[in-house]
Amino acid sequence: AGAIIFEIARSEMSYTDQPPAEYAANAIAAAIKEGYFHPLFIQGDHFQVKAATYKSDPERAIGEVKELIAEAVPAGFWNIDIDTSTLVELEHDDLDKQQYHNYMRSAEITKFIRDLEPEGVTVSLGGEIGEVGHKNSTPEELDAYMQNYNEVLADLGDYAGLSKVSVQTGTSHGGVVLPDGTIAEVAVDFETLRVLGERARHYSAGGAVQHGASTLPRDYFNKFPEVQTLEIHLATGFMNLFLDHAKFPAGLKQALYGYLDSAHAKERKDGETDAQFYYKTRKNAVGPYKPELWALPQEVKSKVYGALEEEFRFFYEKLNVVGTRDLIDRTVTPVEVHKPMPRSARAGGDDLGLAD
Repeated sequence: AGAIIFEIARSEMSYTDQPPAEYAANAIAAAIKEGYFHPLFIQGDHFQVKAATYKSDPERAIGEVKELIAEAVPAGFWNIDIDTSTLVELEHDDLDKQQYHNYMRSAEITKFIRDLEPEGVTVSLGGEIGEVGHKNSTPEELDAYMQNYNEVLADLGDYAGLSKVSVQTGTSHGGVVLPDGTIAEVAVDFETLRVLGERARHYSAGGAVQHGASTLPRDYFNKFPEVQTLEIHLATGFMNLFLDHAKFPAGLKQALYGYLDSAHAKERKDGETDAQFYYKTRKNAVGPYKPELWALPQEVKSKVYGALEEEFRFFYEKLNVVGTRDLIDRTVTPVEVHKPMPRSARAGGDDLGLAD
């Protein structure tokens, strides 16, 4: 397999305590350790503008995302999901007005990235027409977003546009957890996904992106290639397998949940069971317990990683990713980009740069 992207969202960077440079370094180091010397794709997912901040201070909200991008692109994040879907104003009847802030700010951030990207690199950019977990997207919404986005971007200069568009088809991030801790089955509108992908290709994008998919029923996944889904995001299911594995240390899980009880108690809703509360919030314990998770005994890692490998194999086969390594090698030309020396190393001594 080669058509694989390692992605981390803006929110995930925060609660897992993984800044862009660290995440990229881990992915690259893992590839080297495994002998994988092929193109490696790293993506900033949901580089999202915070709606509340935007309402009170629009330039600050956009500036926060630009600041993150300025950190991520030099680290090797050459795939970025520009998520200004939080700015869609559904109270308007007119779709152009609904999508106004979404397409305007998407175009602005696109220009920022294009001016920043290394020579020889065209960062693959995605846009979003609706927040994941909300109402299903429509072709008319995609038209309103893409038509206006392309016009605004053309006015800003001669810049490459979007390669993909994220849409909503019935899923939500992490799934919907029931009182007993199991995940509710949801219906994915595959016909909507197919139609939206076709509309995206009309605007020279590669197609539509499906978010929040890892907790869907297993028999759904072969359908995504059938409707030509361009990209599908899988994350929560892997974390669930990791934390719920029989070999995961019970004492460590108890410590994680104890942390959630004290640090995230305000997130517990009335009538919510422990299973629902812990499932919803346990991602927030990953960062505070990062050293302990890194230091798991080797026998635990072997069992858990073996289970994860089987899970990855399932998705590779169902999503038609098997056998794509040669395709990637033929179509992607790696660009040599030298990263600057870390600031801490540059400040290592007064004689830096001097030589006998």
